[in-house]
Amino acid sequence: MPTTAPTYTIEVVRSRRARRISLRITREGGVRLTIPWWQPKGLALRWAEERREWIEAALVRQRTRMGDSAPMSESEVEVLRGVAKEKLPRMLAAAAERTGLRYRRVTVRKTHSRWGSCTREGNISLSLYLATLPDELIDYVCVHELCHTVHPNHSAEFHALVNHHLGGKEKALAAKLRAYHPGRK
Repeated sequence: MPTTAPTYTIEVVRSRRARRISLRITREGGVRLTIPWWQPKGLALRWAEERREWIEAALVRQRTRMGDSAPMSESEVEVLRGVAKEKLPRMLAAAAERTGLRYRRVTVRKTHSRWGSCTREGNISLSLYLATLPDELIDYVCVHELCHTVHPNHSAEFHALVNHHLGGKEKALAAKLRAYHPGRK
């Protein structure tokens, strides 16, 4: 069954102070395209169209931050899948580099029950919904799963290692993460 992309309207704002074209998602969930006063509107709209995937993913993230708890539509999930498959492995690799912890491979899946998991073999699976979270929480989940490659449990040693790699912020980040739920927007 075909899916349709999330719809949105772009508000074009001309500015005498703007030196370049910029896109912004407003607090209300709108899309604002600010352009220099001299910029042709058609060119600016084509520029925005080239960034459609970013806009759609940003709108999904905005709804997540605003606490909308309705399930995502299939089109929103597909947009998010593309963003997640590009972003999450990159962030996991950066966390592994920073911590010195190693993993075998990473997969991104549409899981609703958890943000991530790690097998005893060191394979890490991340929920595509993780991409809707702020980067600091994505990093927290990546570090958490990487620490499972050393301690495949939730022992005191495991939590000490996570806390060490997060600069003593494990509990604060875990509390922030509890405000979110995989698969909800």
